[in-house]
Amino acid sequence: MKNRIYLLGLLLPAMSMMACGGSDDEPATTSVSITASPDNIAAPAAGGSYTINVTTTGKEWGTYASDEWIKVTPNGTTSPSGSVSVTVTENPYTEARTGTITLMSGSARQTVSVSQAAAEKDLYPAPEGYKLVWQDEFNSGTELNGNDWTHEVQNAGWVNNEMQNYVNHTTPGGNLVTEVKGGKLLIHCLKENGKVYSGRVYAKVKEGWTYGYIEASIKLPKGKGTWPAFWMMPVHFTSWPADGEIDIMEEVGYHPNYVSSSLHANAHVHSNNTQVTHEMFCAGAEDDFHTYAIEWRHDNITTYVDGKQQLSYDNRGLGRDDWPYDDPFYIIFNLAWGGDWGGQGRQDVDDSALPATLEVDYVRVFQK
Repeated sequence: MKNRIYLLGLLLPAMSMMACGGSDDEPATTSVSITASPDNIAAPAAGGSYTINVTTTGKEWGTYASDEWIKVTPNGTTSPSGSVSVTVTENPYTEARTGTITLMSGSARQTVSVSQAAAEKDLYPAPEGYKLVWQDEFNSGTELNGNDWTHEVQNAGWVNNEMQNYVNHTTPGGNLVTEVKGGKLLIHCLKENGKVYSGRVYAKVKEGWTYGYIEASIKLPKGKGTWPAFWMMPVHFTSWPADGEIDIMEEVGYHPNYVSSSLHANAHVHSNNTQVTHEMFCAGAEDDFHTYAIEWRHDNITTYVDGKQQLSYDNRGLGRDDWPYDDPFYIIFNLAWGGDWGGQGRQDVDDSALPATLEVDYVRVFQK
């Protein structure tokens, strides 16, 4: 017994020395640091451009911004030092805003704070309590942004006995049916080799929006046979009219400058003349741009023409057949030719009006 205790006493110090000694070849741990100059940016409401100088003890670094109104390039580099360009976009709100730029190198982080002053007045006015969540001003490129917009492709007669063929951007002969030009979206309806072609485009077709204040500035085309529309359909569509339809603005060329709004559901639909609809005269709708808008809430839908109320309909608590408007809907612009309403059974179609163009200056979505 004494021998065993003695041996254990010899082994314990040896084991302790082995555990603490380690290997002479084991690398030491080195911490990485990263610095930025300046470490804060204060921008005016108009926005501006800035430069941040970056240094790291690591081999590379990267960066990202917390908000879309802060643009940073490049997103990183394999050099231990360098600079990034920062663009702060114009603040459209009458409230100041803040964000951050985060610089990363290994496990090290450095934060640059970004603050921006409030605008004196809203750049994009909306009803009280609403903030801009999406827009297209059509100020860049020559085509619609494919991340936001989708073209419908369908042959003539697809709906409402309409005579146009909807194509993706260009006709078989290479003519444009949609283009971005001069800060506007242009949807052309034209005739080629005896067929009529036009455009129908969807914004955020897979996502849409639920409720909000939505407006667009539009110049309508001229000519008997034209049927332009600014409207919305449900993202999760299964059947019509059960899932609803929201028509913010429609006009037919044989009845110029009279614009209408309508709501369709099982309990109110045009096929049996029970649709919720209202028409009003808009002087110069085919000669200049006018603003068409909708304020869509859980309890009410109201549409406007140049700020004047067009249609108003309350949620009467009668269930989905009367109010299928609590689901996400996406935005549609299209220019139809002829059809049950646009052509009144082809009696009011004038081919000499082609080509005709629907012009959209902007579309904006605000939500609470």
